[in-house]
Formats: sequence, structure tokens, C-alpha cells
Amino acid sequence: MNADRNMMMKSPPTVSKERIIWDFPKCYTPEASLQLKRDWDVKTKTACKDRAARHQPFCKDVFERDYKATIGVDFEIERFEICGVPFSLQIWDTAGQEKFKCIASAYYRGAQVIVTVFDMADIKSLDHTRQWLEEAMKDNEPDSCFIFLVGTKTDLLPLEEVQRTEKDAMKIAAEMKAEFWAVSSKTGENVQGFFFRVAALAFEMCILKDTEKGVPASIGHGVGIKSDRGVLEEGTSQDMKRSCC
Repeated sequence: MNADRNMMMKSPPTVSKERIIWDFPKCYTPEASLQLKRDWDVKTKTACKDRAARHQPFCKDVFERDYKATIGVDFEIERFEICGVPFSLQIWDTAGQEKFKCIASAYYRGAQVIVTVFDMADIKSLDHTRQWLEEAMKDNEPDSCFIFLVGTKTDLLPLEEVQRTEKDAMKIAAEMKAEFWAVSSKTGENVQGFFFRVAALAFEMCILKDTEKGVPASIGHGVGIKSDRGVLEEGTSQDMKRSCC
């Protein structure tokens, strides 16, 4: 019991300077965003000031464990500091593989954010994003979460081709009611901006939902973000070779 109390009173895990967010993150392009707000909601600001004033300890999320070897999906925690408040994201990655389809619904359910990724250098992969979103939304209520459509590997294409692919992707994103981003993991282009955007929207959603319920905002306890990377990675990692079926 004392050990549990001591764990709860530990200071927040160190957050690198690169993960500190104060200003509300901008979208990739206004034409591809459904969230055109430029600042935090006043309720979010109030909750953050209140938490900082009371110096609430960071509570480690009870689900913060490594599932890679046992259930065949990637799972990781990303920590940020938003408006002075420690905040962690649970990121689940089903990798878009058919052999994990029978367990994927358990990880889609209750997501704050759904990210569907396609390969900018393979336009056919864009068509698959609708299918993965449909699968994810079977376990979530409409308008219950933020949806992102992300095109990656922009470094493999000349600028003109990137722009053409973006136009096609933004049309799909509009149908999906998703916010579009184009990134490159190799060069790092827009990667930080994207994750800051995701973290900020999930953070504020968490606060506003708790505020509506009349309970203290449970910020800092971990928020689930479900990610389907589709054809982003070629091949299967050693941790994801087990099939559930």
C-alpha cells in the first residue's frame, strides 16, 4: 500500500524540450483541416492553470505495458508537456495486416484519434484507407474521435507529384471527415507538427469531456490513440509475426 502511495507521489517523468507545447498547434493546410481553431478553449486554459497551481502528481497509466510480443500489435507511450501539464499518449499500431484483423476491433474501440496512413509513392494505397477507417468506425460512434489521413514518404517524390497526390488525398480526406497531413519519416518533414497536432487535440478533448461531466480533468493519465499504418512499413517486424487466427 505504501509502495503504491509512493509511486503516485513521484514527480512527473522528464519531458524533453522538443515535446513541450504551449501554443495551439497549426494544421498542415487550412484546405485539409476541419479544426480551424487557433487557440485553446477557455475551459482548457482554466483546467491547466488549476492543475499547475495544485501541483498534481503524474499518475502512471495502468495500461502502460509492453504488449508487442504477446498480442502482435505495436504499442508505445509518447509523453508531452502541454500548457505546463504532463500528458501521455497511448499509440496502438495494427500495421494494417489481415492476420491481426480479428483482434483489431479491441484496439479501435474508444479511440480519441484514428490515424490512417498511406504511401504517397503508391497511389493505390490511398484507396485502402477508406476500408481501414470503416473497420475502425465500427467500434466508435460518429463524431466521437478525430480522424487523420496521413500521406508519408514525401521525400520519394518530386514536388509537383507530391502536390498532385495531395489534391487526390484531400478529396478522400473530405469524404472521410479527416484532417490531411503529408510527412516524411526519413527527413522528419512535418512529423513533429503532426504529433503535436494530434496530442493537442486529444489533450483538449480529454479536458472538455471531463468538464462536461463535472469531474476533474483526467489529464496526465494517458489517452488512447489508435493508428493504422496501412502500407507504411514493408515487411513485418519480429514482434508482430504472431497471428491470432
